[in-house]
Amino acid sequence: MQNLTQEELNERVAILKRYRKLLEEQKSKFEEYLKVLESHQKQIDVENAESITAHSRLETQIVGSISNLQKVIEPMKLLYQTSNAAKYSPEESICVERITSELSSLHTRVLAQNEINKKLLQSHMVQVKNQMSQIHNPYRTARSVYAERAAVGSVIYTEA
Repeated sequence: MQNLTQEELNERVAILKRYRKLLEEQKSKFEEYLKVLESHQKQIDVENAESITAHSRLETQIVGSISNLQKVIEPMKLLYQTSNAAKYSPEESICVERITSELSSLHTRVLAQNEINKKLLQSHMVQVKNQMSQIHNPYRTARSVYAERAAVGSVIYTEA
């Protein structure tokens, strides 16, 4: 183990703490996303179109937030790994490992719930398409009165 100055040691511990904080933030975002997905499933089941749309917008926002957070986490993860910060604060590194494993589990659950919702929406779309194809328009074959050509006279009769 190399001799580190107190400043370098503090820097590595700060990296570890920041990485842990980012992982906790991402974990909370995934938990929020999972709750929204579960709520979305209920709205799909009751076929509430406005609520389904609102949930979809909310999901898009959360996914964007998770994506932005991931852009920050990736370089921090690399910094964490290259600095060997776990050696200098073992209790923090245990916390990071636990959060990482919980994140992995949450990620799996989110993907499973997303797949369930996708299948429900697809079956709902098939039902709506079938309902639309069964609608009978009574005016479909009728011709418009405005489209018919009226008989127009071509000869003018005058008496002198």
